[in-house]
Formats: sequence, structure tokens, C-alpha cells
Amino acid sequence: MNEIRYKPIGIIHSPFTEPKGTPIQPASGKDVKGTVEIFPKYVKGLQDIEGFSHIILLYHFHLSKTVSLISKPFLDDTPHGVFAIRGPNRPNPIGVSVVRLIKVNNNILHIQDLDIIDGTPLLDIKPYVPDFNTMKEIRIGWLKGKIDKLSRVKDDGRFIKKKLRSNEKQR
Repeated sequence: MNEIRYKPIGIIHSPFTEPKGTPIQPASGKDVKGTVEIFPKYVKGLQDIEGFSHIILLYHFHLSKTVSLISKPFLDDTPHGVFAIRGPNRPNPIGVSVVRLIKVNNNILHIQDLDIIDGTPLLDIKPYVPDFNTMKEIRIGWLKGKIDKLSRVKDDGRFIKKKLRSNEKQR
């Protein structure tokens, strides 16, 4: 298959300048405010977005420099496969967050409930529609019984590696 390339459509601005101390999910970033700056050539695409209370941000984990197929997530002490966690060190370092849309000023989206590091490149925006995303009979795997920790856990820097461990291979 051919390589796939994306170009950012904007930049996410937040009070978090480094991973350490950043909320680990939008739910633990409740009330944290930030902005999304949309590049001028994409501003027309914002038409009618102000009618949505929440939006889905798809972004590039720009600080992720390694791939770890097995990692220990923030809410557990047991290592899990990368596709069973939401950490940044992925084969394709794409992040997703549902945030509250407060207002739109030209090319600036004012948002809150933020868990994203300042300067993160934005790849796409989609409106959040609960009826499209609500599923019945949900299982949450290894996270069962651990969600209550969410409000207390912040990024401790574990996914930013200065040096690869001997058992990890860089792509």
C-alpha cells in the first residue's frame, strides 16, 4: 500500500506546554480552556460548526518519537497492546479528543475540556453527534473498574522517551 500523508489544517493552543501534568483524557481536562487556530485556506469549512456543542478533534501526536506496541497505560500497572490503549506512541501517532465548542471567532475556535498539548497540529474536525456514537452493550476491557481514577491521573511523562530501551525498536 502507498504511504498516506496528511497536512495540518490548524494548530491547537492550550495551557499545557509539555506532556507531564497534562490531563490524560478530555474528561479529566474538564473546564480547561484553549483555542484551535484554523489556517486561512480552511476557514470556509467552519460554516455551521457553531451549532454544535461538542466537536471531535483529530490531531497528530507531534511529540511522539517512538512506537511501542506494548505499553503501560496511565490507569493500569499492566502493559497492554497499543491498540487497547489511547497513548501517543503508535504506528500512526493520531490522537482524538471530544471537546466542548464554546464559540467561533473567524478562524479561532474557543474550546474547553481539553487534554491536548500546546502547538499540536490539527488534522481534522468532525461534529460530535451522540446519536451517531452511542452504542449498546459496551465493554471497556481492562479499563473496567479503573475509570474512577481518571479525574486524579495526569500525564507523568512516561510516553516521552529520551532514549529507547533495549527491548524496543525504533521504526
